[in-house]
Amino acid sequence: MDTLLTAEIAANAPRYRRRSSTFIDGIHDVTEDQGNMAPAQLYSTMSGRLFHSGRIAIVMVGLPARGKTHICVSMARYLSWLGVKTRIFHLGDYRRATVEGGHVPEDYFYPNASPASVMLRQKILKKCREDIYAWLNHENGQVAIYDAVNPTASGRVALAKEFAKHDVQTLFIESYVDDQEILKENARNVKIHSPDFHGMDPDEAAKHYLKRIEKKIPVFETMEEEELNYVKMINAGRAFYYNNVSFNYLTHRIVFYLTNLHIKFRTTFFVRAGVAEDEESYKADAPLSPEGNAYAKKMTEALLKHREQERQAAVEQGGLDLPLRPLTVWTSTRLRTIQTAEPLKELGYKVRQRSQMSQINPGVCEKLSERAIRALYSEEVEKHELDPYHHRYPRAESYHDLAVRLEPIILELEREQNDLLIIAHESVLRVLYSYLMHCSTMDIPKLKFPRDEIIEIIPAAYQNEAKRVHIPGLDPKTIPGSPEDIRIPVPVETGANLPPIPGLSSPEPIEVVITRPPEKIVNKAKEMVSDKVADED
Repeated sequence: MDTLLTAEIAANAPRYRRRSSTFIDGIHDVTEDQGNMAPAQLYSTMSGRLFHSGRIAIVMVGLPARGKTHICVSMARYLSWLGVKTRIFHLGDYRRATVEGGHVPEDYFYPNASPASVMLRQKILKKCREDIYAWLNHENGQVAIYDAVNPTASGRVALAKEFAKHDVQTLFIESYVDDQEILKENARNVKIHSPDFHGMDPDEAAKHYLKRIEKKIPVFETMEEEELNYVKMINAGRAFYYNNVSFNYLTHRIVFYLTNLHIKFRTTFFVRAGVAEDEESYKADAPLSPEGNAYAKKMTEALLKHREQERQAAVEQGGLDLPLRPLTVWTSTRLRTIQTAEPLKELGYKVRQRSQMSQINPGVCEKLSERAIRALYSEEVEKHELDPYHHRYPRAESYHDLAVRLEPIILELEREQNDLLIIAHESVLRVLYSYLMHCSTMDIPKLKFPRDEIIEIIPAAYQNEAKRVHIPGLDPKTIPGSPEDIRIPVPVETGANLPPIPGLSSPEPIEVVITRPPEKIVNKAKEMVSDKVADED
């Protein structure tokens, strides 16, 4: 059986690609295979809508560089994870599709704009809203996220009334930022990669960009409309203000998610635990073997070296010479993960144990060979091969069970503001990686995490990026990914026909003494949105 790279599966997953009438966004569209339930979806309905919540329009409010797109993409990822049919409608996509080059007249955003600008604005808005209604009415969509500035109170009230006529509930979400440091950081991380700022000092470029926004959008009214349902996120989640948010369960769930979300930049690392003395036993909770202890030290060295190299590279590319962000370490309560984090703990890093991050329970299949499982549980093997994600062997967990169990971890992952290292069993890493990288349900059991790689997830506004960081000097016997489901068999043909990612070659053969440079996981979605970085919606 060919071993598939985690990156290849993520990039080719159906959920990773989005078809749009205006643009390709690449993250949060309904999969073409409607038979597949979402990773944490608890049930399905004939209409495709869940939680008896009807149709909802989430309307973003806020000036550029306030993290609106990051918020709505994160919301879409979470709602899609729960099985809620969600789509984002970026108004900037429609402007680019309507106006050649996306360049609008200088007075386009002005309240007293010229008749020509007003007509252009109405044409763009009409097309966007027509697509929203088509999605909700004819494609059984449940949540439409409208990503635009929406600067005036009168415009927002009129929009809410329009949606109400179509029996669509409206929730406004404003990202309000008056902290200049947060504004500059957002502008540096997202906006200033425009050619307009090439070669300019990052701080100066950020100031120029923010002044340009003040000039182009001179009137902005923060939300104070008592008759509307809205949430105001203040300064990247430091404070929240709610108004009238009380119309259904799904809305409350969205609001709870928002209280865990922030827009600050930080990276997440995934790494396997070291080899244990009784590697095959789930119940034994064995300590690390000598090879496992050596792995923990080498992994720590590789991680710390990589973080410093990334910092130096950012400085050389014109970034600020800032100290490294704090690093927090999460492990499960299993002894092997705790001991894998010991070298980091000895260096003063904060290590937290999370009981929900224990590996998937293999049930009666613990320590059984594939041949024995096929002989003893032939009917269960057939069911497993049809649906390896939802099927559970006797007294075992399925990947779906694991995804539901990990939801509190997902919310805390969104809340974490430090850089984060997660040390866990491969089954846990599969589920958490698939959430952040938006993999399809059926691909989750196939993801591979060899021990000689640290996976780095880098947040981005439109779609997260990922890198593989090689850990040199390991015993080759400790490197391969663990068998799926801890010796639970998988379909013989699994993954054999998945196409490779163009431009991403397979890793070279591993030599113990060779150090590979960090390898970027090709992200087609990011390439497709490269012209959005200077967007002013």
